[in-house]
Amino acid sequence: MSRRVVRQSKFRHVFGQAAKADQAYEDIRVSKVTWDSAFCAVNPKFLAIIVEAGGGGAFIVLPLAKTGRVDKNYPLVTGHTGPVLDIDWCPHNDNVIASASDDTTVMVWQIPDYTPVRNITEPVITLEGHSKRVGILSWHPTARNVLLSAGGDNVIIIWNVGTGEVLLSLDDIHPDVIHSVCWNSNGSLLATTCKDKTLRIIDPRKSQVVANNFEEPVALQEMDTSNGVLLPFYDPDSSIVYLCGKGDSSIRYFEITDEPPFVHYLNTFSSKEPQRGMGFMPKRGLDVSKCEIARFYKLHERKCEPIVMTVPRKSDLFQDDLYPDTPGPEPALEADEWLSGQDAEPVLISLKEGYVPPKHREFRVTKRNILDVRPPASPRRSQSASEAPLSQHTLETLLEEMKALRERVQAQEERITALENMLCELVDGTD
Repeated sequence: MSRRVVRQSKFRHVFGQAAKADQAYEDIRVSKVTWDSAFCAVNPKFLAIIVEAGGGGAFIVLPLAKTGRVDKNYPLVTGHTGPVLDIDWCPHNDNVIASASDDTTVMVWQIPDYTPVRNITEPVITLEGHSKRVGILSWHPTARNVLLSAGGDNVIIIWNVGTGEVLLSLDDIHPDVIHSVCWNSNGSLLATTCKDKTLRIIDPRKSQVVANNFEEPVALQEMDTSNGVLLPFYDPDSSIVYLCGKGDSSIRYFEITDEPPFVHYLNTFSSKEPQRGMGFMPKRGLDVSKCEIARFYKLHERKCEPIVMTVPRKSDLFQDDLYPDTPGPEPALEADEWLSGQDAEPVLISLKEGYVPPKHREFRVTKRNILDVRPPASPRRSQSASEAPLSQHTLETLLEEMKALRERVQAQEERITALENMLCELVDGTD
């Protein structure tokens, strides 16, 4: 049986199921969700949605554990002086999110696990380098603290947000407005689309275009007559691409294979209401016990609705074929290592026992790289008090305390024995 037939049989019954109404984020009364918001950003801990707020741009961050209506006074993340055009969660720290704005700046924010009582107005760092609006953000998939931004000035800037420095500036590659930017799996190359209708593959560290103007497409798929923008989401673990049309009410998904015809239609999930935007949960945030292979967050005008894609299985056991090891939150490189020319594949984690998030680490900006030394492959144990070097005086004090405790325990044991003997004598006398 060919690989294509095997894979299609595995995903033939993929289906979408909208979550119950009481599980959706309803009635976001803080303001109207912007139509310019192409998607809402989601990670295993938070959901972020761009909103219009008086006096400038803002977005709202909601814990995934919170459902139902959102209070009209719920705090916002606000600090830009113009509309927020893009947001992106850091893949290596679930509490860090970047925002890009019409005010030409990029801001990086630390989101607390608790719900703040006031608006978050102070970013960890503000990145200034674009001369026009910044509409695209993308974190590096394997290098810590590396963030890409693209603006209306046709310039791509790659930042080290740990130091606030510009690592690279690609300002002579695109002759017109950049529409989208995407890293490859190890972050060695970029793919960009531009208003000049050219797809470019770029080596950012060499500032060179290594491929463009592809003559013939590998596959051509006719969708429909709608003129809405397509929002693609690709899952490399299952080789499935999901196409969500902005202003459409359906999600079409296709399997990508190495054999002709390369693109195989699987199914379509349809609903009544059109989506204004869409968020895509990272694989480590899915419920493996329910055979969940994808979860979307559909942005309506006044609510955000989870849509779950599952593969029905009769067995309750972990489905290894559905959940290969997937990229985790640990970076494989530091920013300076990547800039020097090193490449590394993502650090993979297993979902077999259910994903356990790492201990929260605060994001801080320093004048130098905040992590000059690459962390070891395996997590280090925190040094306990017993592992710390002890002075001779401290050691003698501890030994004296141990001796006193032993003597006290021995005295108590002797007393217990004496009381037990007295009890036995009393019982015998009663008999």
